[in-house]
Order: sequence, then C-alpha cells, then structure tokens
Amino acid sequence: MSEPTRILMTEADIPTHWYNIAADMPNAPLPPLGPDGSPATPEQMSAIFPDAIIEQEMTAERWIAIPEEVREIYKIWRPTPLVRAARLERALGTPAKIFFKYEGVSPAGSHKPNSAVPQAYYNKQAGIKRLTTETGAGQWGSSIAFAGGMFGIDVRVFMVNVSYQQKPFRRSMMQTWGAEVFASPSKETQTGRAILEKDPDNQGSLGIAISEAVEEAAGRADTKYTLGSVLNHVLLHQTVIGQEAKKQLEKIGLYPDVVLGPCGGGSSFGGIAFPFLCDQIAGEKRAEKLRCVAVEPASCPTLTKGAYAYDFGDASGFTPLMKMYTLGHDFMPPGIHAGGLRYHGDSPLVSQLYHEKLLEAVAVPQLATFEAGVMFARQEGIIPAPESCHAIRAAIDEALVCKQTGEPKVILFNLTGHGHFDMASYDRYFAGELENYEYPAEAVAASLAHLPKVG
Repeated sequence: MSEPTRILMTEADIPTHWYNIAADMPNAPLPPLGPDGSPATPEQMSAIFPDAIIEQEMTAERWIAIPEEVREIYKIWRPTPLVRAARLERALGTPAKIFFKYEGVSPAGSHKPNSAVPQAYYNKQAGIKRLTTETGAGQWGSSIAFAGGMFGIDVRVFMVNVSYQQKPFRRSMMQTWGAEVFASPSKETQTGRAILEKDPDNQGSLGIAISEAVEEAAGRADTKYTLGSVLNHVLLHQTVIGQEAKKQLEKIGLYPDVVLGPCGGGSSFGGIAFPFLCDQIAGEKRAEKLRCVAVEPASCPTLTKGAYAYDFGDASGFTPLMKMYTLGHDFMPPGIHAGGLRYHGDSPLVSQLYHEKLLEAVAVPQLATFEAGVMFARQEGIIPAPESCHAIRAAIDEALVCKQTGEPKVILFNLTGHGHFDMASYDRYFAGELENYEYPAEAVAASLAHLPKVG
C-alpha cells in the first residue's frame, strides 16, 4: 500500500491553544525598550494595541487558549493539508521525503489570516472601530481586510509603494473586503508627507509603512494598529501551523529532520518551526538532530548579515526598541518581488533563538528562488508566492544533498501562499528581466550607523 500524498484532518483537530515558545526558551526573551531605555510598559503600548494583545505579547505562559469565535472562523480553511511532494522527489532523484504544509487554502491565500482573525477579534472585544496596518506584498493587508470584515471593523492599509505598483490585484482583494489602501509613503500622514517632500519617487519600505500606520493609530482613540509579523503575539498565533503539521506527520509515523520556512519578519517560519523546536528544547529523542532553518533573500539578509542590536521596528522611531537582527531601521531594501520579505529587522524571538544557535539561517538569491518555484509548480501543480519560493529553494537544496549522501531525510517546509496575484513577477522571470540583487553592504553600513544608542 502506497503512502498517502495528502494528510488531512477534521475541524475537531484544529488546535485549541496557541503555543508560546517564550515559556521554553533557555534564556528569557529580552524585553522591548521605551524611549528612556527602560523596558516598555503595557501603558506605553496601549496607545496602539488593545489590552488582550499586549498581554499576549508579554506573557510567559506556555499555552494560550484560542477563543471559540476565532476557532469558528478558522474552520473556513483549517486544518490545512500536509502534502507529500512525491513528484518533486522523483524529479530530483532524491531519497528524501519532502512535505509541505499548504497555507494557500485560506481565503486570503496565505498563512496571514491565522493572526489577522484573532487580532481583529480582540480589537472588536475592546470596542475598537478602526484598524490601521502596513503591508508589503499584500498578503497581510488582504488578511486583515478579510478579518476586519468578519468582525465589522474598518481597515486602512498602507501598502509599500513598489508592491502597490507591482501587485494591483492584492490591492483589489483588500478593497473587495472593504479596506482602504494607500501607496506608502502617502500623503495621509505627516511621516509620508515628509518623506515624499524629500523624495517624490520613494519606492517605500515596510519600515515607512509601519510608521504611517502607527502614527495614525496613535492619533485616534477609536483606532488601533495591527501587525502581520515580527511581534511575539503574531508568531504565537501562527503556531497553529506547526501544531497541525506535527499531528499530521505523526499519523504516518514520521518526524522531520529539517524544518524550513521563508523568513522576512519571522511569522511563517516561527509558525512552522516553534512547535517542533519545543520538542528539541525539551530533550525529546525524536528531535535530537532536528534542524530548523530560516530562509531569507540574499538582498535583504537580516539574520545572516545583520547586526544583533536594539533597533526600531519602523523607519521613523515610533515603535519601542526591540533586540533583533537588523539592517538598520532606515535601510531601504531593493525592490525584490518577494515583497513580504523586504523587512529591515526580524522577530525578536527568532533573532534571540538564532543568536543562541538554536536555529539556522540561510540566504538565497532571487533568480534561484524563481527557478525553484517554477520547478515546484511543474511537478506539484501549485504556483507558489515568491516568498514561499525561498523555502522551496532551500528544500530542494536539502534534498539534493540527500541525493549525494543517500540519506532518506524527512524535509518539511511551509508553503505560505499561492502566487496567483504574483504572475507579473513570473512574467519578468520568464522574460529574463529579473536579476539577483547583491547584498548592499555599504547601504547597510550607513544605516547601521544610525542605530539608536541604548544603555
């Protein structure tokens, strides 16, 4: 009897709790700092977040119950399938077993609603009428627009200008779900107007878009800010991915040797990796040789080339200071097509675990990721988002090593979303118009010179 290609579960298998890795880290997570260099207080964060989100951001509890209202909406697409990439294995001639957790089945087409829905829920519970956010490729903006619609909350999205131009149909998705969308930097905020005055053709960055969204949220009592990656509560919500994947592999008697996820801010990687890393930290024998690898773009190599330092999460210094791997808060990344990975920093949790050598990281060039995405699509049928192509590239590379060594390793990666609205990027790849962007060492050095002084 052949092994199953798709490992499915029922609605009853949707996790009842989110997993918080902060409870199991060898060293307690380093706190965010306020303007005076002291740990940020809940009162300081309450200008932009509701109390329930702040509590989740700061808690050391291992398990956080998922509200039933959130699980009911999760049922629209969860549990997501775990798929054996058997055709890809055969094409590569590898003895490895390759599995992917497919998050592209959500309404927004990515993993992002896993956090958007609870964030909208907790804001609704707090009586909030309006949400602001930023988005790069548009996956987070689409997700919070969808989630806001579920709870009757107005949503305003500041979309990085280069992605606003590259991905018009992501913008259309947000508008379909009722959100307002602005190219960032915009004329809607003081931050945006000041940047446009200096550079009318500014292509934008996630740091700038965050500044605009935070500025607007902090200025209105009926408005709060939502974030799609980086912060602890976002990675907490995403652990439904890894929890489900672990159960699905257990159903067929397997456990991964390597877990891979694309990494910009860290939400998709943390979501797939943390529930497995939990086993390794606990000393479980099956996880003894487990490797968890974050995959980032070579042009924006935060973990592999950044500095581990306290820095702002946005370009203008509105956010608390976070200890993370950073390329500098005013670093302007190249306009690569994996727009969701163009962030100057990384999750403080991912950063600390990487710094303490519990995680690995690898940077891959743009052309190699599209090559991997096309190969995957031709074997498995799914056209992946450019962000997901990074994890596919690394999975293929791992499988080719297994081909040389003969090791039948189990490789698991997070396929975070489909590429249906990214076909302009594929068009450019097929036309030979895409290029590899070299790591801009001089630009990063200039940006790192502006790191805030702490202590």
